[in-house]
Amino acid sequence: MSNSINENIVYGQLDASYRAAGEKDGIERLCRDFYQIMDTEPEAKSIRRMHKDDLEVMIDKLTLFLCLWLGGPKWYAQKYPFVGMPQAHQHLVINEAERDAWLLCMDKAVALQPFEKSFKEYLCAQFRFPANMIMRTSRSSEL
Repeated sequence: MSNSINENIVYGQLDASYRAAGEKDGIERLCRDFYQIMDTEPEAKSIRRMHKDDLEVMIDKLTLFLCLWLGGPKWYAQKYPFVGMPQAHQHLVINEAERDAWLLCMDKAVALQPFEKSFKEYLCAQFRFPANMIMRTSRSSEL
């Protein structure tokens, strides 16, 4: 069974997810919405404090990383030294509450996008894997 309405497209294969997200413009819109929600969502106060006041660099980093992660161009690696996501967050204390706040913001941001319903479901499910990995890495660094 395919993850898409179009049986020829399988999210997670080649650049299908990148294209389903609207390529760079669509991904940037997602990232801007994500950080806007983080700025205003009461449940996200703890994770918002982990970021600088000016979010433009974070929006750029997340946009370029998601382009790569979704099978698109490798702009992130060209602009920023590549560090795996768990290692990049290792200095932060991320427990269930922080993970859940991040996922809440991302789920709300995904819901705002003009993506196919099947892609929204796929994407929200996929975000749980790195979120859990980052939380586990953060916990192991506390030991």
